[in-house]
Amino acid sequence: MATPAVDPTKARVLTEFKHARPLIGCRFDPTGRYLFASAEDDTVQRFDLLTREKTALVGHTSWVRGLAFVPSPAPAFSLATTTAGIAVGGVVAARKPVPVTLISGDYHGRLLWWNGSDATPKPTRSIAAHDGWIRAVAVSPDGTTVATCGNDQLVKLWNAADGRAIRTLEGHTSHVYNVAFHPNGQRLVSADLKGTIKDWDVATGKLVRELDAKALHKYDSGFGADIGGIRGIAFDATGAHLAVIGITNVSNAFAGVGNPLVVLFDWADGKSKQLKPKDAFQGTGWGVAFHPTGFVIGAGGGGQGRIWFWNPADAANTHTVNVPTNARDLALHPDGTAVAVAGANGTLTVYALARLPAT
Repeated sequence: MATPAVDPTKARVLTEFKHARPLIGCRFDPTGRYLFASAEDDTVQRFDLLTREKTALVGHTSWVRGLAFVPSPAPAFSLATTTAGIAVGGVVAARKPVPVTLISGDYHGRLLWWNGSDATPKPTRSIAAHDGWIRAVAVSPDGTTVATCGNDQLVKLWNAADGRAIRTLEGHTSHVYNVAFHPNGQRLVSADLKGTIKDWDVATGKLVRELDAKALHKYDSGFGADIGGIRGIAFDATGAHLAVIGITNVSNAFAGVGNPLVVLFDWADGKSKQLKPKDAFQGTGWGVAFHPTGFVIGAGGGGQGRIWFWNPADAANTHTVNVPTNARDLALHPDGTAVAVAGANGTLTVYALARLPAT
């Protein structure tokens, strides 16, 4: 679908959803109708942007950070073109949901499949995927393969249709924080606590190269602790660039004192540049995305939160949105007109980047 004209400097709150517990992660589904968020009560919450209904997905027994979807061939639900936009007061004509397959991973290493558009979603498959925390989940562009990573320092590939194990990728020497498929589906990147990014050939499982994002890691000798990690990761639509986000300039690992940073890679040659907030904000970057029009979006927080917008040609961001809580994840709507952040105060906030109906 055509991306409506957007202007980050006009970003405003479109709608908010509330939950009783702090939120951890968030993702729009591929159709754009639903916004899913994981919470510290072990649930995944589904928010319907058309009806504003809230539905709990119950099945995990620990916190969930990894959320990913099997790509949907159905036309996306557009915030810009739908007659009602986001429902006002919850009054809107019924629209039949499009099937949505969600795959989620939790701190106990369990991977669950869901029919995410069911009236009351229940797990359809459950596998013990990792020894300990699953940090992230990704699905290949063709929807056939699931990638997971975790604190056991492993990356694993699974058959999306039946959950069958395909391959284990070994080589990381620290917790693996994130995974992402290249848009061509032939390569997979995994990124760890120490800022090492590994580029894998999906078909063979062979390591192609490593990329250096070690600016997003520090060993604090005073506390004897590592701090950092690739907290967010994204390719642009063409696969020409890869962005990762986290924390740098750490001066106190115990308190997490440092500054958010995006490391932007040219995929062809592996060269990188750093994108920084222009203000002296202290905190961690938790999510990153490429807007279809070319700018980079990051979100993160400490005591409060921020959303940053960068022109990739500039080191300093061009615009900042203040978020009144720690922003612990970022999601970009499929039609490019809105972003959502998962808040540590239990608020899921959707910000419009284009002229949309307000709730």
